[in-house]
Amino acid sequence: MVKFAFIIHPLDVADITKRLKFFRLFPDRFVENVVRHFPVYKASEIRGVRSPWSETEGWFIICPLTSRQMLELPVDYVTKKIISAGRLAEKLGAGIVGLGAMTSVVGDAGVTISRHLNIAVTTGNSYTVATALEGTRKAAEIMGINLKKAGVVVIGATGSIGSVCARIIAREAGYLTLVARRPEKLERLAHKILQETGVAAKITTDVHEALREADVVITVTSAVDTIIEPEDLKPGAVVCDVARPRDVSKRVAEVRPDVLVIEGGIVEVPGEVEFNFDFGFPPKTAYACMAETMILALEGRCENYTLGRELSVEQVEEISRLAAKHGFKLAGFRSFERALTDADIERVRQAAAKFTTKSLTR
Repeated sequence: MVKFAFIIHPLDVADITKRLKFFRLFPDRFVENVVRHFPVYKASEIRGVRSPWSETEGWFIICPLTSRQMLELPVDYVTKKIISAGRLAEKLGAGIVGLGAMTSVVGDAGVTISRHLNIAVTTGNSYTVATALEGTRKAAEIMGINLKKAGVVVIGATGSIGSVCARIIAREAGYLTLVARRPEKLERLAHKILQETGVAAKITTDVHEALREADVVITVTSAVDTIIEPEDLKPGAVVCDVARPRDVSKRVAEVRPDVLVIEGGIVEVPGEVEFNFDFGFPPKTAYACMAETMILALEGRCENYTLGRELSVEQVEEISRLAAKHGFKLAGFRSFERALTDADIERVRQAAAKFTTKSLTR
């Protein structure tokens, strides 16, 4: 049996104080500065991952840095901390380790980390792309949006996840807009998409301008703070938020009942899996990046699968096939930490329809 490990970290100080309640008495920066000196540690054992073909088990390993620290502290310091988490995975007996949340973004997206370890490393981004796109397609269909006629916006389009999302969704979208901070990278991506698909994508660095007429949004930036506010979105829009920390403000859920926001990459894991660690998901479900690590362990493929800034369309398609083989599948929709029921989605549909009707009768 090939075993796996998955490195996670607190997204913010609230994740720390949830478990270490006495830290609630202190300012956030103080808490971060104390916790950064904690050693990496094993958080739990994961058991019961089982498909008709194989089984695996593994561990969650905590790297005690928040998302903000991952971006603000020197890259060398953060990288060494992640490497030490990877070495703990080695000692525990893992054949492959997955990089969760911001650990997959730091520096060169896992390449340096893999060079310092004697086990395989993956960011899990290939399966994250696959499930984000699958979820987006299903959500658009439910909301009555025909992708072939829709305006689709990809935010964070030049990142490793965003660029492959854009290249694949370009085959299906009516109109495509790419959003990122650096125009020269956007131009290169748009040229690549034009060569591959014949689609002339619009490019912009202005998130708010791009969102005004967007029917479907896939957002996957590495921003620490939210970048999408309620006033940015049109009625009936579908937003797939793949980013962690999330890109969409919680205010959208509070004041825009006519917009469907889904979290990207939520997967049902085969078998009777027990994570023995509460990361906010229902039983037997996980992030797609976690699932990719499990899939590779089940396949016995101890190789550096998804690393660096360049993902391939072929990898995304292959990991989708392997996921289906082992029984991993999209686990319905979640939005702002809770499962969406059919009734919830119907309420969004009705609210969007009501707004559209009002606009037409003005």
